[in-house]
Amino acid sequence: MNLLKRTAIVAALVALVACVATVQAQSSHSTDRPLVYPKTKTVDMVEELHGVKVADPYRWMEDLDSPDIKAWIEAENEITFGYLKEIPERDAINKRLTKLWNYEKYGMPRKHGDRYFFMKNDGLQNQYVLYVTDSLDGEPRILLNPNKLSKDGTIALAGASISDDGKLMAYGLSDAGSDWVEYRVRDVDTGKDLPDHIKWIKFSRTAWTKDGKGFFYSRYDEPKGEKLQEANYYQKLYYHRLDTPQSQDELVYHRPYHKEWSFNGDVTDDGRYLVISIGEGTERKNRVYYKDLKADDGKVVKLLDDFDAQYSLIDNDGPVFWFNTDLDAPRGRVIAIDIRNPERENWKEIIPQAAETLRGVNAVNDTFVATYLKDAHTQIKMFDLSGKFVRDVKLPCLGSAGGFGGKRADTETFYLFTSFSYPTTIYRYDMTTGESSVFKRPNVDFNPDEYVSKQVFYHSKDGTRVPMFITHRKGLKLDGDNPTYLYGYGGFNASLTPYFSISRLVWMEMGGIFAMANIRGGGEYGKEWHEAGRLKNKQNCFDDFIAAAEWLIDNKYTRPDKLAIGGASNGGTLVGACMTQRPELFGACLPDVSVMDMLRFHKYTIGWAWTSDYGSPDDPEMFKVLYAYSPLHNLKPGTSYPATLITTADHDDRVVPCHSFKFTAALQAAHVGNNPVLIRVETRAGHGAGKPTAKIIEEIADKWAFLVRTLNVETPVTQ
Repeated sequence: MNLLKRTAIVAALVALVACVATVQAQSSHSTDRPLVYPKTKTVDMVEELHGVKVADPYRWMEDLDSPDIKAWIEAENEITFGYLKEIPERDAINKRLTKLWNYEKYGMPRKHGDRYFFMKNDGLQNQYVLYVTDSLDGEPRILLNPNKLSKDGTIALAGASISDDGKLMAYGLSDAGSDWVEYRVRDVDTGKDLPDHIKWIKFSRTAWTKDGKGFFYSRYDEPKGEKLQEANYYQKLYYHRLDTPQSQDELVYHRPYHKEWSFNGDVTDDGRYLVISIGEGTERKNRVYYKDLKADDGKVVKLLDDFDAQYSLIDNDGPVFWFNTDLDAPRGRVIAIDIRNPERENWKEIIPQAAETLRGVNAVNDTFVATYLKDAHTQIKMFDLSGKFVRDVKLPCLGSAGGFGGKRADTETFYLFTSFSYPTTIYRYDMTTGESSVFKRPNVDFNPDEYVSKQVFYHSKDGTRVPMFITHRKGLKLDGDNPTYLYGYGGFNASLTPYFSISRLVWMEMGGIFAMANIRGGGEYGKEWHEAGRLKNKQNCFDDFIAAAEWLIDNKYTRPDKLAIGGASNGGTLVGACMTQRPELFGACLPDVSVMDMLRFHKYTIGWAWTSDYGSPDDPEMFKVLYAYSPLHNLKPGTSYPATLITTADHDDRVVPCHSFKFTAALQAAHVGNNPVLIRVETRAGHGAGKPTAKIIEEIADKWAFLVRTLNVETPVTQ
């Protein structure tokens, strides 16, 4: 789909002429004067849902191919970019972002066979480049450079799986930010692609068999309708044998009577078993089946079929499988299941639940490397295979660490560490000595000693204690006059932890404060924290975020007209709900690629899967909950809303952009006052993954310029 494709339909031309006239009428206005928005048409659409009559006057905006929506997008973008270009600081912000962004960035090396594979970006490349080297000290060579695949940098590497011997790579490419991925196979020695071409893959890993003759993957049927909007059901697990067409791929497993089931296959390091994780939407539970790849019958065996908890395979020791699970342990533990005696009474607990939240476990050098969260920052602990504690991994400061991948026989592993003023650094870890050494340290043009970060705890509406990180330049005066950007998410068991960001650094250089609230709905404190912010408890997320804003105001960090809130995807829903519930509390709002129509989110692409967190609008009880906070349905005409910059993309096939379109139109119609209400629609971009560096910098510059104007930020931009 191309929302900007040319068409000769008369209705579109009429609408476009009207919109252009509106833009021209307002173009002479300064950014401090009221904006005149395009006249957005409405339709007479009222549905009765569970006894409630619900108006949907912007239903027509769900037709993303219509000429009318094309005209509306062009007119809205004209106003938005016209407004932003009149902000004098915008160019300086863009230049500063570009200057700071221009440093080498590395991903963690992974060893396959005798080779190391890693990602690198020279600085301003639109996409990271994949390299391979025969030794860490050797000269790496380019294996795949996505930047050469499109002129605008919008084709991105969306997954890569290396065969066990390091000779073949299955890799996926995404175009314009779409979740749809096409896979090909590359010979690592020659750098040439084989004939293999696999399509209609989405939300899937690839797993090679030990012999390197093929790999497992999951796919959907080819869409019959619009591929960027059609609901995604009936995923299937396949095996692709090299040098054969996709039409001959072996269907390994599917459940035709369970359209919501999804499948991901992993091959154990010993090559013996295919382990199939079966999910339902985004529910934090799964089933686990397996297949003995050396058995003659090829039967898929149901190992864990109760759908009662989350089970993540760590590794196996022959027929003994190790899992990280939250069964009877909301903060996580490690158990062992012998598939020869799989009854629950035979399960063994290896690592019991701790006070901290267990987020992941790897098995390297016959050692369990466990990643924990303590108050939303990382701790790394090591245990032997019997569960006996071995050591902690010392980290540089309070921050976030990730990685520690590898195989049980490896004596080394790699990890990254980052924090608010600690640029992401790659370390090599010696599993035998317990020593860390820097593999790649970035050279960023700033002085980290000029910044300070701290963690505070505040109480939400119901008394729950919630953590929040605050970071800013040293010497801050608590006089309530500081421009502040409060960020949150609060959903789907995702955790927000400290990490380095050039965009935040530039915001702080301008005198801004960055705050990040670890509200309920996330996974910072395990299953119970997540449960407290989902379904009928979703209002807790908004109460937590509002309480964070009030704490910042009460403690003299800022005041309402200096406070901006932001979030993306589910975090954008958070922003939308909070600004409709407490519009007087914020000076600016930046919802990005957001779910705004809580009554129709389940009708497009993978939206149905989110009912595990949101609940289904088709359920009468959950309808009441969703209708009560749905941002689109809680806008009140005649209300003065904060300055708002809504951002979305025309190729977002996860949260389809009509959410943002409808919310923008409704907000512009309801809002009174001079605060701008704008939407920025990016072209050839999706939900965020794979977005080119150039587009990222442009979007951030626009956001910070918007806040400079709307929050009256007076500190000059560093040159």
